[in-house]
Amino acid sequence: MQVVRVRRNTMLEVDKILEKCGDCNRLQLLMLLLFCLINMLSALHYYSQTIISFVPKYWCADGLPAGGQPPSESSCHGNGSLTTCHSYDYELFMGYKSFTSDMNWICADAWKLTLGQSMFFVGSVVGTLVLGFLADVVGRLPILVVANMIAMVGNLLTIWGTNLPLFCVFRLVSGFATDSNFVMMYILVMEYMRPTLRTVGLSLCIGFFYCLGSMAAPWIAVLMRSWQGFLLATSLPFLLVPFFYLIVPESIQWLVSKQKYDRAVVCLKRVAKINGRQVDESSFEEFIEECKFSQQHTKARPNLLDLFKTPRLRRNTLILFFKSMVITLCYDAVSRNVQGLGISPFLMFSLSATTILPACLLIIALQDRIGRKAMASISLLLSGIFISVTGGILFAAPATDKTTTLLVSLSVVGRFGVTVAYNSGAQYATELIPTCVRGQGVAAVHVAGYAFTFFSAFILYTRSIFSPLPELILGLISLLGACLCLLLPETLHRTLPTSLEDGENFGKNDRWFSFSFTEQRTQSATTLASGHNTKNHSSSTDSAVYF
Repeated sequence: MQVVRVRRNTMLEVDKILEKCGDCNRLQLLMLLLFCLINMLSALHYYSQTIISFVPKYWCADGLPAGGQPPSESSCHGNGSLTTCHSYDYELFMGYKSFTSDMNWICADAWKLTLGQSMFFVGSVVGTLVLGFLADVVGRLPILVVANMIAMVGNLLTIWGTNLPLFCVFRLVSGFATDSNFVMMYILVMEYMRPTLRTVGLSLCIGFFYCLGSMAAPWIAVLMRSWQGFLLATSLPFLLVPFFYLIVPESIQWLVSKQKYDRAVVCLKRVAKINGRQVDESSFEEFIEECKFSQQHTKARPNLLDLFKTPRLRRNTLILFFKSMVITLCYDAVSRNVQGLGISPFLMFSLSATTILPACLLIIALQDRIGRKAMASISLLLSGIFISVTGGILFAAPATDKTTTLLVSLSVVGRFGVTVAYNSGAQYATELIPTCVRGQGVAAVHVAGYAFTFFSAFILYTRSIFSPLPELILGLISLLGACLCLLLPETLHRTLPTSLEDGENFGKNDRWFSFSFTEQRTQSATTLASGHNTKNHSSSTDSAVYF
């Protein structure tokens, strides 16, 4: 009898050995707790852009008598004249002195703040590419620590960035860490978690603690009373991240891919020890042999450019790129668009951040029921409508308490929709891009989104030209993104593409009005009518994100 050795995927081998070492035990709990900390730190770092840039009510102080009544609205000129103003007075929000008010970067100098904010996203694009490359060279864990240290250093240096060149350079350094300081920990936790628990565990951590960090950010600023104090208070906790080395193991998949089998076994034994498991030495030997066999028979993989060689795959890839740009731009701009709505930006920021947790819960509840296509298009459609209506009300309705309540409500609902689209968007790309180029493809889509956020500060700057213009621009872009999502095929309950040929033919018969939940009803009705029990050969996927 001839024995045929079947080649299996390395990821499956990792999941198999982790089941023996413990994939839902003490180590996983500790890693989830550390992931919660990373979520809070990431939120504080990302939104530091917004917090230090709040623009309080201001007016020209030139020639204004002591104790004189300030104007009802912000004004760049004094006493109705059009002459250049040399000094300004501010009505600070809850006593908080922002970078904007400290530097007087308003009126004719407002462009300086916009440029500095944009450099943060230039840094995020460069940093995502560079740190992503280095993560494949030196490992996930070192880059996790390095990225968080860069975030801390960038924010601390910003305290001394009191002129335009230094401010731009230091914000670029701070932005360099964005994404990598979060994604590396996400990858590590996902790898060591039981596959069936990844979706719920990771989503709840993100939902609760990213939400908590976002809601806390403005009140830390109020407590510290200055932008320097805020940056100091939110930067020092990053010093905890190097201690992750004491608990978090390196990625097993990365070690195996680099043929560092001895280090992989050391990590696995450490996992088993922390989880109180006894694993035979033969299990580790078998795992290494299987990995070696799999690597020996691995063929050369295609690259990112191969996604653009065939028409349907090229179209789907370009739509994914544009969708990522739209969603990331809208997510950033909407989350930072907390001024000009009639209430304190601190309160508006916290109210807007409360949508993060419900958005994560909605994805868990609905995404595997209605499908990725419906989730992406409906969430973008609703957010586009609500954001556009907010702009219309800003333009047409007089400022009253009822109008303010309505504006805030519509803005929060718009933020909710764009958060749903943003959080569910990454999975859609990972499932639609063929496995053979999935890593490169998803990274490129992600970078394209961050590159487009360069324009978010400029979109918000248009409020100084026409009050409702940011909402109208963001609403229009969201509606366009929703329409383009209809052109993508559904991935739920289908065998995902593995090769470029699979990707070209995937969803070939889909129409723009084809949705997963309508297909399920049609299939159920057909099955009942025929009386036959058909076996479903499609691969059903849960809401995990694949890297």
